[in-house]
Amino acid sequence: MGAASTTAIQTSRSERLTDPVERMSPLPPAKANAEMALFGIYEISKILTRPSRLETTLSNVVNVLTSFLQMRRGMIVVLDSADEVEIVAAAGWAEQKHGAARAIDSLPRPVIDRIVATTTPLVVQDVAHEPLFAGAKDLDSDRAEARVSFVGVPIKVDLKVVGTLSIDRVWDGRTQFRIDDDLRFLSMVANLVGQTVRLHRILAADRQRLLDERGMLEKALGAELAERHAGVPKVEGIVGESDAVRRVLATIAVVAKSNSTVLLRGESGTGKELFARAIHDLSPRKAKAFIKLNCAALPESVLESELFGHEKGAFTGAVGQRAGRFELAHGGTLLLDEIGEISPSFQAKLLRILQEGEFERVGGSRTLKVDVRLVCATNKNLEEAVAKGEFRADLYYRINVVPVFLPPLRERPGDIPHLARAFVGRFNAENGRKLTLAPSGLDVLSHCYFPGNVRELENCVRRTATLTHGETITAADFACHSGDCLSSLLWKSAPKKPGAPDPITVLASGFPVVAPTPLPAAAPPPPAAFDSSGESGPAGLCEHADANCPALGGRPSERERLIDAMERSGWVQAKAARIMGLTPRQIGYALKKHGIELKRF
Repeated sequence: MGAASTTAIQTSRSERLTDPVERMSPLPPAKANAEMALFGIYEISKILTRPSRLETTLSNVVNVLTSFLQMRRGMIVVLDSADEVEIVAAAGWAEQKHGAARAIDSLPRPVIDRIVATTTPLVVQDVAHEPLFAGAKDLDSDRAEARVSFVGVPIKVDLKVVGTLSIDRVWDGRTQFRIDDDLRFLSMVANLVGQTVRLHRILAADRQRLLDERGMLEKALGAELAERHAGVPKVEGIVGESDAVRRVLATIAVVAKSNSTVLLRGESGTGKELFARAIHDLSPRKAKAFIKLNCAALPESVLESELFGHEKGAFTGAVGQRAGRFELAHGGTLLLDEIGEISPSFQAKLLRILQEGEFERVGGSRTLKVDVRLVCATNKNLEEAVAKGEFRADLYYRINVVPVFLPPLRERPGDIPHLARAFVGRFNAENGRKLTLAPSGLDVLSHCYFPGNVRELENCVRRTATLTHGETITAADFACHSGDCLSSLLWKSAPKKPGAPDPITVLASGFPVVAPTPLPAAAPPPPAAFDSSGESGPAGLCEHADANCPALGGRPSERERLIDAMERSGWVQAKAARIMGLTPRQIGYALKKHGIELKRF
């Protein structure tokens, strides 16, 4: 037959193969074919919309094609910008591990080039007599009297061909099919695949751009810090002379010069709002508005109205038009605190404005564009939330352009005296007092753990200053001296013994709570972590925390914490190990060490 058997065709309802066997074969009803094709497109569209790697998605599409077409093998080939093979997804080869390699050997490059050059489908009735398939492997039929045919269609993105979708089938004289129906079905599938390839490439380019921007900023930051000889900028409200605080201030001084999104990360009470304000004040946008919003403080319906605004009559109570926080922050900076607490549905709405810079008010149809520098803050482990599916990965990459980690107070103990004096000075200004801190009072504060960080320190200083009778705050004025320290009760995690009175109730009745006898100075205080042998140690504790820390007075022992973890896990050692951050072997060793018998259910 030679080259005459090769036909490049446009999809046509009336065009059929001229094979005599096919003309005598009864055709299936057109309605049944249409319904089957519609169902096939539906199943394939579900696969293409799943969040997965492009290679996996295309492999699933080829596998599903075998259920809707009379075919022996199928293959999708995706080309890169240089028209070189980038992805091969195949189905029908016996060795699935090497199926893609075998598949691309059976599809000669001239065939791909013909489809790319003509941008039209290619039909070969018998590949054995087609010069384009000369030297192709694994195309022979198991039966000598049968012949192998080939059908291929282009995968397009806009007007450019980015790949091919092809199948081959064995003509044995008994199969029944319509080539025009198959071409129409394959063309629709190729169109869907082309759109999926386009979206994946856009997302990959967007992610790479954000990573490149982050790398450039980090490089610029390193160069700036290396060349900088002057001190860190002085920012109102931020107190501290420790290296940890100076490093953060130096970082935000460089980051503030650009418009990149910043993600402030740190424990609760580390001053994320103050550092966000510092970024705004050091940026070219300092003359514009600084707007802040706590995402965890509002339900989703109210949060949408607060961020995007609403039109009059958009919902019950909307008596007038209202501008949202994005509009109010136009030209300035918007702080979204507790960004990790928003729902997945609202994450999708927030993603659009971060990508396009435009939105519509609730109940409105007019699209508004804004120019806002976004600063996000969270104390949540976003990487773990992304892994669990609780936080969108694309939104994570959008807000995590420049992460800034704020140090907890236990990593900057030298700043405690400076912070304490600043809080006393603020209290004096607000209440017309002239209080001062005695060295003994500063010594008490410097030995505290402060799990609540700066916020807890401020609360402690204000409470003590309010109840102080004299003009000097001494060690005897602090609540921990009389056993009334509420922080010690708050951070106490050991379960109550049956019949034991509630410490808060005891305090309310006017009796002091007697703290446990302090440990010897050489003994590390809890919370403790297990080492590899199961022994407890001071891992994760700051160097200045000691046995005199009031917040550590009521912490549970290693045995109590172990029993609590086992009870919470239903006495399953593997679950208890995950709770305590240990291995099952370490849990088993600790159970034997403390003589704890396992409960059987």
